[in-house]
Amino acid sequence: MYHGKFTAPHPDGSSHALDPFLQREIKLAKNIQSTLLNGEVPTFNGGEVSGSSLPARLIGGDYYDFYPLVNGKMRIVIGDVMGKGIPAAMLMILTRGAFRSASESTKGPGDTLRAMNQALFKDLRALGSFVTLFCADWDPKHYMLTYANAGHNMPLHISGSTGNIQTLSKVKGALVGGIPNLVYTEEQMHLDKGDMVFFYTDGIVEAQNTEQEQFKLERLIQILQENKDKSAEELQESVLSSIHTFTEGLPQKDDITMVTLKITSDNSDITSLNSPVI
Repeated sequence: MYHGKFTAPHPDGSSHALDPFLQREIKLAKNIQSTLLNGEVPTFNGGEVSGSSLPARLIGGDYYDFYPLVNGKMRIVIGDVMGKGIPAAMLMILTRGAFRSASESTKGPGDTLRAMNQALFKDLRALGSFVTLFCADWDPKHYMLTYANAGHNMPLHISGSTGNIQTLSKVKGALVGGIPNLVYTEEQMHLDKGDMVFFYTDGIVEAQNTEQEQFKLERLIQILQENKDKSAEELQESVLSSIHTFTEGLPQKDDITMVTLKITSDNSDITSLNSPVI
């Protein structure tokens, strides 16, 4: 079972000119963010989940999280805070707190996004920022994925039986911090043995090579197709390796984050020790 992995690039030459105290502060901020993203990942019989994030700078604004629910479901969220570096990282931590708090008292992904928007709206507007989020509940008893979207990229569904890859049925919703008192609608889909759902941020499809060509969704789908039989962790490693090959060593312009849910058998009871008591 793979646990979330947070990887940071080496600082560029300019960072060596920073004041030693500031360097220590940045390192501390990076370690805090790394610890938060490397929290306990829920495990469940009959499947696996994996998350990884590669910031464009020492610290980033992308975010993913897992939250086991008392009803046996697992809540997954992935998001992208506007901006980069320390300001985005601070907003990411606020977003994480809002997600954890909302997950303890909301019934589904749509309600969770609504509560997060309510909690963060004034702060985000005051800072001139916003967050895109995609939230999903995986129900291992009924093999149903229920999801809601706040302006984020739609995840990709990889069929274990046919190998076909397509985006989840679209569900609209404004980004968090965009409109107050917004209600987020939900959609559902059934997942079968061997199916995977790949959640990602736009740093993947917008990665550029030396010719200023973007990685694009079509190339991502091709990589997923070629590696669909791998584990969730191995699949993500293949995606990251392909991006590195494509960009030919160019500096990363945006944070890269992904989450993979894979169903491996017909029995998927979530067994995590950190489920909330509500």
